[in-house]
Amino acid sequence: MITGGTAAVEFIGMIGTQEVSEIRPATGPLIDRAAVRGFAAAHEEAGFDKVLVGHSSSTPDGLQVAAYAAAHSERLGFLVAHRPGFTAPTLAARQYATLDHFTGGGRVAMHVISGGSDVDQRRDGDWLDKEERYSRTDEYLSVVRRSWTEPDAFDHHGEHYRVAGVRQEVRPLSSIPVYFGGSSEAAYRVGGRHADVFALWGEPLAGTAEQIARVRDAAHAAGRTEAPRISVSFRPILGDTEEQAWARARDVHARIVAANGGHGSFTGTRMREAGAPANVGSQRLLAAAAAGEVHDRCLWTATAAASGAAGNSTALVGTPDTVAAALADYVGIGVSTLLIRGYDPIADARRYGSELLPAVRAELTRRGSAVGVPA
Repeated sequence: MITGGTAAVEFIGMIGTQEVSEIRPATGPLIDRAAVRGFAAAHEEAGFDKVLVGHSSSTPDGLQVAAYAAAHSERLGFLVAHRPGFTAPTLAARQYATLDHFTGGGRVAMHVISGGSDVDQRRDGDWLDKEERYSRTDEYLSVVRRSWTEPDAFDHHGEHYRVAGVRQEVRPLSSIPVYFGGSSEAAYRVGGRHADVFALWGEPLAGTAEQIARVRDAAHAAGRTEAPRISVSFRPILGDTEEQAWARARDVHARIVAANGGHGSFTGTRMREAGAPANVGSQRLLAAAAAGEVHDRCLWTATAAASGAAGNSTALVGTPDTVAAALADYVGIGVSTLLIRGYDPIADARRYGSELLPAVRAELTRRGSAVGVPA
């Protein structure tokens, strides 16, 4: 974590049980312990603060992945994706609190995703529509927070959950932050109420600023005195020169197209629905792609268009200094967390650590950047 002005900038990568991406088909066992250890080592050595452990209806359980990776690392944090509705909120609270204890405290965070794909939700038996899912998430997080913090036994009687006499023995050693993803009105409303960090996909600066304002407005409407911090996700493509970076970017794009949208459970064809995507985040990325391939300093949308915007899929293309300046531009509009992952996941994480993260630190120091999160 680095400090810019009055606030800290956090770097998050991504970890999986196989080294797979839109351009890398899965090989070997689904749960490759050596790959998990490799992910953890690469990100810890690179200086990342956390890694995201993704979630889908077909992939290994994220809490167990995080527990294994934590046992093979010293300080790396784990942002474990979680879909409300498949686990009782009181049980989820105990699961995350237990992992917080086993990892020594302060290394666990919950990334709440209410569900952007009806197809994937139904694979786990969830038939609620989007508005109903967000209503459930609202109630769910209220119970989770109370389970972590309520000193006395409590009851909750709501539309989706009814519990009585809840008194958790296992509480987090330190506060477990809640990250929250989404770009719809319902996401702003619920995330604005509950999130410590609101996570967005990488859009042009103007669109990102507009979303930050919406999140802050929702937080104020919910009576909060502090708005959530903001995370933005990108796929940096680096080169020693601008020409080399763009040559690699074109190669990545061609390989995504050849794979009919890409490999992998989180960003490949399995997470794509027939026709236009239902989730607003993907719709916004595709709209940005339709408006132009290159935005601002070096934001490239062709990878999002090629993959159907299934997941965080916009790239930043250039030398480490160019991409660092672009990331600093987002910090300048109020972003405090940068979630970056590559198309060659482990090798890119190592390069980010040796070249990109130091360049971001230097650029923020040069600018004297401060991340503004207004009350």
